[in-house]
Amino acid sequence: MKKLILCSLLILASFCCFSQDREAIIKVMHNQQTAWSNGDVNAFMQGYWKSDSLMFIGKRGPTYGWQQTLDNYKKSYPDKAAMGKLTFRLDKVQLLSKTDAFVMGAWSLAREKDTPGGYFTLWFRKVNGEWKIVCDHTS
Repeated sequence: MKKLILCSLLILASFCCFSQDREAIIKVMHNQQTAWSNGDVNAFMQGYWKSDSLMFIGKRGPTYGWQQTLDNYKKSYPDKAAMGKLTFRLDKVQLLSKTDAFVMGAWSLAREKDTPGGYFTLWFRKVNGEWKIVCDHTS
């Protein structure tokens, strides 16, 4: 009986931790959405791993590094009007381990003259206790 109770408590504890991690990842995405819609690309980038190993894959192929990703965003979206209002739709947030997660969804921008959008897959990793995007494939 003691083994059953202990096993149940361990399962419950791991579920609670995964639930907190899932909510933390969703919060990162929410913070990015808000920062982008406020025209603050620097705050948006706080959701990414600040490392030369960050990988962003877009229509022009892979980009490596946090700074290069930031520079590309600033070049492609030079002002708040170009950035528009960002909306994410999260279709899947799956914790793969204590330190890795997979996120899939869609993005859309509402701008004065158009409404571009597409899809993304993200690899999140827990770095120094914080969930960060380490690989972003956006189309």
